Parts: sequence; C-alpha cells; structure tokens
Amino acid sequence: MNAAKRRGIFERLRAANPNPRTELNYTSPFELLVAVVLSAQATDKSVNKVTARLFPLANTPRAILDLGEEGLKSQIRTIGLFNSKAANIIKTCGALLEQHGGVVPQQRDALEALPGVGRKTANVILNTAFGQPTLAVDTHIFRVANRTRIAPGNNVMEVERKLLRYIPKEFLQDAHHWLILHGRYTCIARRPRCASCIIEDLCEYKSKNAD
Repeated sequence: MNAAKRRGIFERLRAANPNPRTELNYTSPFELLVAVVLSAQATDKSVNKVTARLFPLANTPRAILDLGEEGLKSQIRTIGLFNSKAANIIKTCGALLEQHGGVVPQQRDALEALPGVGRKTANVILNTAFGQPTLAVDTHIFRVANRTRIAPGNNVMEVERKLLRYIPKEFLQDAHHWLILHGRYTCIARRPRCASCIIEDLCEYKSKNAD
C-alpha cells in the first residue's frame, strides 16, 4: 500500500469520526488503568458494568488497597481471570503509592514495571490518558492492519513499528481508536462488512465481501 492510500484511509476515518475515544468509561488515568487491566480477554461493555459498581466505592490506589483483594474480587468476579486481575491491581496500587506518590506515571518503562501492565496496556494509557502518539496493537488493529495492508506484519511488534512509521503524524494521536473501532464494527473477524465500509476502495483485502 502506498502513502497516498494510507493518507486517504485516515482522512476518511477522521471525517467520519473527528473525535474518537475509547469505549471504556473512566474519569482519571488511574480509572483508565484499572479498566484496561480488567479488559484483557473481556469486552469493554462487561468492564463498564463492573467499573460502574467499583469506581463509586474505590477509584484511587489507596481506596482499592483499603477494599482489599477479596473485596476487589467480589466487585469484579463477573470478569474473566478476575482472580489474577485482582491480585495484579492490588500489587499495582501498592507500587503506585510506594514509587509514584499514588499517581499513574507517564513514562513507558515505569508503566510496564507495574504488575499486570504490558506494552499494549502501557500504550493505551500513554495514548488515551496522556495524549502521546502511541498505538496499542490488539487483535482488532492487528487484523485491520494486515487485512487492509496498511501495515502488514507477522506479530504485534512488527505491526506497531510499521504503523508508527507509515501513518502520517497528523493522524497518529487518534489512529489507535479509529483502527480499533473499524475492526470492532466494520472489518470484523469472520465476515468483514466490506459493502458498508468507507475505505473499501482503498483497502487491499483480496477477499472482499459483497454484502
């Protein structure tokens, strides 16, 4: 795919959704961090149901530590892997208080050092909470990048590097959300909705669907 096509794709995505945002509900970087940790192998909708109950009770590192691991588990047990997620969130709250004054750090190394926080989660926090031009390559972005040929790659790191290199800088801040939403609602896994896709004529997917 050439640069003109890539620019055209992101111009259309921007025109259709000028101010994209995550579908996770949050009001602070810490709430977003907790929500993203909970969202691993879970839907944003299911996470929002849990955090709607959790955050009014505890939405700071200290408050969650006061809730305790068992108390946290009772609030998030409808989420997959809730036992390990609760343990990681408790450990992360302790690390935030001990090492960062209870504030979510804005540096990648510091974020990735937190329990349960990998590169993908760190990228979401850096982009969505702190406005840094990063991309968290989840299954949706990996699929869209490869299927459209915007940035084909054999693994998430290769796709991430290519996206950061190929996407024009003016689109980098919001590209993460555009690509996730496109993969979630249009370029879906089993039967992409090519007939209603706003970038269909620019996409290089060879097996397009007519309906």
